[in-house]
Amino acid sequence: MPARRSYTGDPLLTVSEVAATMRVSNMTVYRLIKSGQLAALRVGKNYRIRESDMNAYLNEGSVTA
Repeated sequence: MPARRSYTGDPLLTVSEVAATMRVSNMTVYRLIKSGQLAALRVGKNYRIRESDMNAYLNEGSVTA
């Protein structure tokens, strides 16, 4: 089980919002969450992703040319 972080006031995004921002399908976002590559919070039956966690994931995958 991943370590818990306190809520820092970051906007919480839905899977659909993250998918639209990253221009991928909802299923891709669910796979990233399931594999542990993208941190998410479980709210009832739904996931919410902190904006800072999404940005951290995108920054990890960036490359310089």
